[in-house]
Amino acid sequence: MQEAQSRGWSAIDVVFVTGDAYIDHPSFGVPLLARWLEHHGFRVGIIAQPDWKNVEAFRALGRPKLFFAVTAGAMDSMVAHYTPAGKIRRDDAYTPGNLHGARPNRATIVYTSSCRAAYKDVPVVIGGIEASLRRFAQYDYWEDKVRRSILFDSKADLLVYGMGESPLLEIATRLKKGEKVAGICDVRGTAISVKETPPVSTVVLLPSFEDVSSDRVKYSEAFRLLSGQQNPFSAKPLVQPHADRFLLCNPPSMPLTTRELDQVYALPFTKLPHPSYKEPITAWEQIKSSITSHRGCSGGCAFCAITHHQGKFIQSRSEASVLKEIANTASQKWCKGSISDIGGPTANMYGMRCKAPDSGHSCRRDSCLYPAICRNLYLADKEGAALLQKGRKLAGVRHTTVSSGIRFDLLLKQPDYFDELTANHVGGLLKVAPEHLCESVTKVMHKPGEKMFAEFLEMFRNKSRSVGKRQAIVPYLISGHPGCTLGDMVDLALKLKELGLRVEQVQDFTPTPGTLSTCIYYTGIDPFTGDTVYVPRGAKEKRLQKSLLLAHLPESRKDVMEALKIAARLHVAKDLFSENRPLVQKKQKGYKIKT
Repeated sequence: MQEAQSRGWSAIDVVFVTGDAYIDHPSFGVPLLARWLEHHGFRVGIIAQPDWKNVEAFRALGRPKLFFAVTAGAMDSMVAHYTPAGKIRRDDAYTPGNLHGARPNRATIVYTSSCRAAYKDVPVVIGGIEASLRRFAQYDYWEDKVRRSILFDSKADLLVYGMGESPLLEIATRLKKGEKVAGICDVRGTAISVKETPPVSTVVLLPSFEDVSSDRVKYSEAFRLLSGQQNPFSAKPLVQPHADRFLLCNPPSMPLTTRELDQVYALPFTKLPHPSYKEPITAWEQIKSSITSHRGCSGGCAFCAITHHQGKFIQSRSEASVLKEIANTASQKWCKGSISDIGGPTANMYGMRCKAPDSGHSCRRDSCLYPAICRNLYLADKEGAALLQKGRKLAGVRHTTVSSGIRFDLLLKQPDYFDELTANHVGGLLKVAPEHLCESVTKVMHKPGEKMFAEFLEMFRNKSRSVGKRQAIVPYLISGHPGCTLGDMVDLALKLKELGLRVEQVQDFTPTPGTLSTCIYYTGIDPFTGDTVYVPRGAKEKRLQKSLLLAHLPESRKDVMEALKIAARLHVAKDLFSENRPLVQKKQKGYKIKT
């Protein structure tokens, strides 16, 4: 409060409560939104990682004049706390000292309750990834049951989902003008609790919480219905009954224009942690010199929450805006001229847009890339390449890398970007995410598959050799995903050997709220086709699947042998454990790589 008073503020309009440390960097949602509201004349404070067991921690900045804005932070708090095996994580990259325990389980619910205890009549608006993806009745992996909308569990007044600049600014403006929070029920990008449902002709009615929590087919139906209303230009409001109340979810916020996005990233961020912190913050160390060039992702991968949170429409900053931030960042003493990333959720989507006559406003596709790249998708190859090229040539910039994920199926159709990336922006290792290489599994994942990945890998290696650089691929892979059997993992392990790739880290699939993969995990049904999908569930099978990709590690050998025995594939053990790479297929070995 002393910092607020030093600005001449006797009271604060909006108090953010967050589960992350306070880092004044645009990669973090709360500081970005706080700067945005401040830019529009609001007095804003941030309570970072408060002691939720002490109500006084929520009174640290006094009574907010307008509302509390509550978020669990950059990650769902349950994902942040627990591994897929249910074990407690020992670290937290968003906490000083990388220490676990600075935020509670289900932080949005706990923080909201504490705000109510501190000032019971102050409105509470919840948001962030946890609230966004839990806004409907959703399957919770950690309790293995369907939970109510987080709006009802938290008893908050309003829920903001997706990117929050527009809805949060409208809420703050209307409350400042004297509107009551109960009357603010029509803001895009928000969900509210209502006593009566609007006329059925104007909304899409989802199966009730009671139905989806007792009937997996109804859960699948609800997911299919809400997935059809993600386009902000054509979506209708969604209504889901919860006992005697109704969750009313308004259509998504409109994507920000290039001008609006430039305004957001031109705000006076210091890009530094709050000076009170004495220990390093891992998340800041990783992204402090990164530059966000765009938002959104057109990929629509089944397991990923980005499309549900940021939307599939790519929102790009102007080239001038990005280059200005690169120059400013490179001039900072802590940066030393090294830019760690120029990208977004998927780096090579900068400048992409829909070139259909209506610019995609009536499009119902969840993905612009699956099952094939849409003919109406403008790939912005030259624009992306030019941005990287101009960025590395700025005065004071020593070198730039692209550390955001790369979509390799797009790269195959972006020759200019591919050349510029390979020659100048790979810091030795390039991150790509095939996730799997068996067609039956990548089909469930909504990913490109083996053939395209092998083509990309050969081109990348050739391009690297042509520019005289030793560069390698870091493939991100998922084990235990719906649709994946032990046999599929054996095939994947053998295919990686054939391609000359060794995996050091494997992500065991975690059913996170709101995604298609989680819907399939819970129901065993593809909601769009009605087909039954195999789901690996037991801890043993998930462990064995993961071990197959780590066969080169001595500690994995016992599990690998057990997996091969169960899959009736013991005859490939010699090839799997061989140090010779790449593996040359031999028909007499008696195995076949699925393609």
